[in-house]
Amino acid sequence: MPLIFFRFLWLGCLGFGGPAAHIGLFRQTFVERLGWLSQEQFAHQLALCQFLPGPASSQLGFAIGRQRAGLPGALAAFIGFTLPSFILMVSLALLGGALLEQAWFPLLVHGLKLLALVVVMDAVLAMGRQFCTTLLHQGCMVMTAALLWLLPGLVTQFAMLLLCALVGGWRASAEPAPHTPGAPAWGWLAAFFLLLLLPPLLGQQLFADFYLTGSLVFGGGHVVLPLLQQTVGSQLGEAQFLSGYALAQLVPGPMFTLASYLGALANPAHPWLGALLATLGVFLPGFLLLLALTPLWHGLLSRPRWRAASAALNASVVGLLLAALYQPVFTSAVRAAPDLALAALGWFALRAMKVPLLPLAAGLVTLSALLHG
Repeated sequence: MPLIFFRFLWLGCLGFGGPAAHIGLFRQTFVERLGWLSQEQFAHQLALCQFLPGPASSQLGFAIGRQRAGLPGALAAFIGFTLPSFILMVSLALLGGALLEQAWFPLLVHGLKLLALVVVMDAVLAMGRQFCTTLLHQGCMVMTAALLWLLPGLVTQFAMLLLCALVGGWRASAEPAPHTPGAPAWGWLAAFFLLLLLPPLLGQQLFADFYLTGSLVFGGGHVVLPLLQQTVGSQLGEAQFLSGYALAQLVPGPMFTLASYLGALANPAHPWLGALLATLGVFLPGFLLLLALTPLWHGLLSRPRWRAASAALNASVVGLLLAALYQPVFTSAVRAAPDLALAALGWFALRAMKVPLLPLAAGLVTLSALLHG
């Protein structure tokens, strides 16, 4: 368990760039470097996480930890990956954003955004080679990316995932399944609905508001903003709320730790407790659904049509990463041609020279600061 915790804690410190960068970090670390799971296992976990509400990259980390060491491993992965951003977001809530006023902070953030660009670029190329080997899967990747560039938004994303899965399943042969699919884990499913109903009745409104948000949000951190604005935004000023959203994009780790910032502000008498309740509330629904539906998902994958649908869905996920590579990763990291040069050199160092992430991050931050300082 300590090994899992520290592996994810390290990635939580380097996880700039949002869900696309996190998926790339997980694949590069746990599939390529450590061999904790195969490309196929990684793909199956990723496909399920994309269809569930909640933060897909955090759910993927939770699933990797669980596959490695059961539920304790899943909890160690979640705590390790989330802890750096949790501490930073609560600290920034208490400091009032003073860190943003430091002259060196924008230079640090820009260098780390270049690291995110390198990681996402590497993930798109590597996953494209792995998951997009047929004409159908290449079409799923390109069409998903193209439509998201033309019509960005959650509806386009979910529609393309579903469409590609349906087309992939329809094109597969209808061979008989070797056994019936597994049933959901009903205990975890019952816990999901129980926590949806009980906290408001018991007066735990802060936890209840964030739990409801985590139950409804699809598509990651950017989509959580309007839902949180409807539930807890009225308790805070608009400036505080939007400042928290901006900060969540600057710190490493999951953007869902915006809840940590808002929870601390919503409970000024006990900010760390408020942040903890809000953070648990927004992450817990997705984890409970993952625990509940994983047995059913793995059972369905024994059927050829479902395996083919999952393969097409993963090709569509590569398209999601390709779309994210441009917006928001490329557009926020590349200001001029020198930034693009640094990203190209960084990718060569990561892929060809196998430079570890820490010296790569240090090199990109230093060179970026020399160029823009």
